Formats: sequence, C-alpha cells, structure tokens
Amino acid sequence: MRSLLALFVGTSLLATPALAQTPWTGGDDLPATPLACDATVKTVAPGPYNGGAPTGAPNRAGKPLRVVDIPKLVGVGYFASTASGIQQAAKETGSMTVTTDGPTKANIDEQVTFIDNYITSGVDGILFAANDPVAIAPVLKRALKAGINVVGYDADAEPDARQWFVNEAEPNGVAKALIDQLASEIGATGSFAIVTSTFTTPNQARWITEMGAYAAKCHPKLKFLETVEAQEDNILSFNQAQTLINKYGDGLKGIVGMTSVATPAASEAVQQNKLCGKMAVVGLALPNAMKPYINGGCIKSTVLWSTVDLGYAAGLALRAVADGTLKPGATSFKAGRLGELSIINQSQILLGAPKVFTKADINDFDF
Repeated sequence: MRSLLALFVGTSLLATPALAQTPWTGGDDLPATPLACDATVKTVAPGPYNGGAPTGAPNRAGKPLRVVDIPKLVGVGYFASTASGIQQAAKETGSMTVTTDGPTKANIDEQVTFIDNYITSGVDGILFAANDPVAIAPVLKRALKAGINVVGYDADAEPDARQWFVNEAEPNGVAKALIDQLASEIGATGSFAIVTSTFTTPNQARWITEMGAYAAKCHPKLKFLETVEAQEDNILSFNQAQTLINKYGDGLKGIVGMTSVATPAASEAVQQNKLCGKMAVVGLALPNAMKPYINGGCIKSTVLWSTVDLGYAAGLALRAVADGTLKPGATSFKAGRLGELSIINQSQILLGAPKVFTKADINDFDF
C-alpha cells in the first residue's frame, strides 16, 4: 500500500508543472508580434485603410474648427502634457479652438457620457484617448454619423469608430524597451510584477501581451509574478506597490509601471521601504515625475515618448482630416516640426520609438 501511494505521489509530481511561471495577466487575447532580440527593424507596408468616415460632413477645409479633447482622465500630468501639445497644434494652425474635458477617473462610462454630451452640443472634431476600445466605439460611431471628424491618440478604439489614431509607439516596441531595460536592471533571472491601470485599458493590455511574448523569446528566464490594477490613481498605485513588496519580499526584484501614475508611485514605495538599489522600478512615466528618484539615485530609468509631441501630432491630424489633406491610402503624414511620420497598421500615424531616460540625460527634458 505504501509503495502504491509513493508511486501515485511521484507520478502526480511529474505531471504537475510545479516550476511553471504564472500565466501573464492583464493582457488581451490578440496574437503578439515580438520584435527581434537585437536592434533589427523591419519595415512593413501600412496596408489598406480600415478607419471610419464621417457621414455628410460639411466642407471644413481651411475653416475654423471647434474641437473637444477627451482623454482617459483629466488632472494628471500625462494628459496635461498631451493637451499642451494639442494647444500648440491649434496655435500653429491658427484655426482651431480646442477644449480639453473629461472624467477625473479612468472610467469608460463617464468618458462615453462626456463624448455623447459634446456630440449633442455640436463640435467639428473629437480627439480621444480610450479607456476601453470596445465600449467607446458606439459613441464614436455616433459622432462619425453626425458628421464629426474623430481622431484618437494614446489608446485606440475599434478602427472603424474613428478616422485615424496617433500611435505613440508600436506595442511591440514598447514591450521590447521595457523588458530589455528591466532585464538589464534585475538580471536575466529576476522576478517582477506589473502595476497597470485596468485590465481593459487597450494600450496597456496590448503592451502586456507583447511583453509576455518578447520576454518568452528574448529573456525566457525572467520570472513574472502577477499584474495588479491601480486605476491610474496615485494613492492606489502606491498601495498596490506596497502590497507587492509586502507579499513577495526579497522574491520581488522589480516592478513595471504601465502608467505615468504607477511608475513614480512605485518608485516612492521602493524609496520609503529603503529598497533603493535592491529593487528596480522600470516603467512609463513623465521625466519630470521621475527626476527626484532618478537624480537621487534610487531609480535608474524611465521609458516614454514625448507626450507633448503626441498631442501635437494628434491636433495636426485632426486639422488635416477636416481639411481633406490626410486621406485613406496615405503612407505618411507631414506633422509640422516633427517632420514626416509613417502610417502603419492601416490607419495609424506612428510617432516613433520609445526612449529610455536616465540620469545622464533626464534633466535635458521638461515635460
């Protein structure tokens, strides 16, 4: 009897993937396209246009535009800086009046209500950053049906619910930058957790999926622990980071922040726990928010793009679609001081590759 029990236990242990990593959480269900492990860049044709079109839009070419900018939420530095870029575009064109408005929390129902209200009140154009790509689509389609020009940035909707989307960086490029930087700071076998906004926030979910695929391909010994949600709320982000630190202790070598709120909040948690130099924080954040931690030597880096340029490009794109100079089939877009931007993924304007800011250059940037 004892030998049979031993045989059963031994067989069970062999059948159980005891050493398997936790499945990545927080991503979407779409296939991933991880980049090469080296610096090889592959150019891909944009493909046929798959965006939407406004119904019965009046001729707006060269005419003044009333535009509303409705980001995921207002009152945070990230979207304050994109709004600044949009205003730069409005000033440069001299023919757009832009109002930034939206929820104070990353809530898709509230965002939909804001958009609906502006459709009713009447605007020429809507700029948006989606809290949920599917849930926001019906109200954006109503805007198109009302003849309103619609352009997204930062976080996309379903393609046929808007005309164009200004992509801050391709998801697989963001994933590569984050995972390569993480591995360089915590080592090839380090363990880490992720603090994101919500599991339905489209850009973050896509980044997490691509991170999992790229890590499996290029850094297979990294140990993923879990993803937690923090709603792009500073206090909740700090508390979630603190919970991860308490939960895993020395078993946690790094935290990846997927939002401009989560990354500095996690850095503050690491600093308060006197873990500087022992635990890394790698993530997406405004340079200004990370300067105290990077200049102070607690955190080594932050990853982002120019959020001001992102808003600027989106504002110019809205003006261009209203003028009819940005049309389906375009392969590039002239974006003022940014020069010629590539069209990718059928109806997306690519801002460029993400940048890693370190102590060597972070003070050269002010946003």
